[in-house]
Amino acid sequence: MLRVVLLGASNLKMGFPQVLSCLPGPVEVLAALGHGRSYGTWSRLAWVRQLPGIVQCGLWEELERRPPLPAVALLTDVGNDLLYGAPVPVIAGWIGTCLERLARQRAEIIVGLLPIPSLEKVSALRYHLVRHILFPGRRAAPWSAMLESARELNESLRRLGLEHGARLVEPSPSWYGMDPIHVRRSRRRQAWNEILRHPLLAGEGEWEWEGGRLPLFGAAELKLFGLPLRNPQPVCRWKDGSTVALY
Repeated sequence: MLRVVLLGASNLKMGFPQVLSCLPGPVEVLAALGHGRSYGTWSRLAWVRQLPGIVQCGLWEELERRPPLPAVALLTDVGNDLLYGAPVPVIAGWIGTCLERLARQRAEIIVGLLPIPSLEKVSALRYHLVRHILFPGRRAAPWSAMLESARELNESLRRLGLEHGARLVEPSPSWYGMDPIHVRRSRRRQAWNEILRHPLLAGEGEWEWEGGRLPLFGAAELKLFGLPLRNPQPVCRWKDGSTVALY
């Protein structure tokens, strides 16, 4: 049995079917993901769904509880917290905490860097339009300052990844279109095949689980319209013993 830990936000959420198809079974998946997900604080999607910060979610307690297994971990989609107004050193601290915890699990770590070349092509007007659509109601720094913060965060991410022996993945500009932060649908399989290239993940997954599709609001802890909800984990099981748990 292989354990795979997946940490990310909207790209990971939208590409989850492709991600699962990259994983050989049997495999135990623990994932903390979601649109607009923050690494350090509760985040809200369209005033409807709230999820805890990845650092605070129950994934880490569950990892400590489970017996050791060979493990691969992916940490990606770092950047939402810049739009939430968190300073780069604070975000880097959250990322460092996640990497330290993964290292204690002796996981083979993959870190997805920010798509800086794609971001550098964005105009100030386009930035404000995208920010207004994806992060409504939040005040944000001017585009020049935000881009400089993104570069600084990317260098912190690179440094922290190297300190923990992670494989760093530079996103290809060809993965992105008009949207500078989300991988195009037509390039998702190519992107995830590259991101998850690792000897432990060699092989093909057979992801036709018994419980149907992953539930839309299946995380272990969340809030809907402000009301706290809890869901038992794992949310899906496969005939070969594979599981997916969401946090």
